[in-house]
Amino acid sequence: MIEVESLSRSFTDKKRGVVHAVNQVTFRVAPGEIFGLLGPNGAGKSTCLRILATLLAPTSGRARVNGFDIQQDPARVRESIGFLSGDMGLYPRMTPRELMLFFGRLSQVSESDLKRRSGELIERLGMGGFADSRFDKLSSGMKQKAAIARTLIHNPPVLIFDEPTATLDVVTAGIVEGFILDAKREGRCIIYSTHIMEEAEYLCDRIAVINEGQLRMTGTMEELRVATGKQRLREIFLDLLHR
Repeated sequence: MIEVESLSRSFTDKKRGVVHAVNQVTFRVAPGEIFGLLGPNGAGKSTCLRILATLLAPTSGRARVNGFDIQQDPARVRESIGFLSGDMGLYPRMTPRELMLFFGRLSQVSESDLKRRSGELIERLGMGGFADSRFDKLSSGMKQKAAIARTLIHNPPVLIFDEPTATLDVVTAGIVEGFILDAKREGRCIIYSTHIMEEAEYLCDRIAVINEGQLRMTGTMEELRVATGKQRLREIFLDLLHR
């Protein structure tokens, strides 16, 4: 459902000259697969995800999401994805329920489906106690649940998560992880970016390590273990960064 071929994004910095934020990146993600994209800060993860979400244009290369080209059919790509970025972008005076209704209508979800979907998400994410409270009164974990609900309200086949549990406590992170596994079982295609190695090892079917804009290696945990001679993902990750 996601096909990325030789994708690149460059920009010019006064001090560093031409910077290749994403450099000839190629990978594919299938339906019902969680694909981990790991790398240190500044490695190119978020840039790559923003290109797939049509928020940035690539310098070269191509990508298709749910069969649609990101440059030729950006509107159809946006209809196909749920994108959770590091910036939740929540309106302080809104409530989680209002947020879901607002974004569902923007995505042209019918009122009957919107009412049903919002109710399901409130129940599945344990938001019943605060669904009608304003965001400026909510904790970071409550806000993150609402942001995830907003990402899913239009029932997209492709999900892109950028650090979805970074600010969450262990209990709330577990709820989010369970929800992501449910999405996988439903056949959704998921890209998952995180700095939490244990989380990636638990959730992801395949993992790609990116550094300085380039993919160092892609594979299952077993393939990565064989290639590096390391067992823990943290050790594998550090080994690949220095290759």
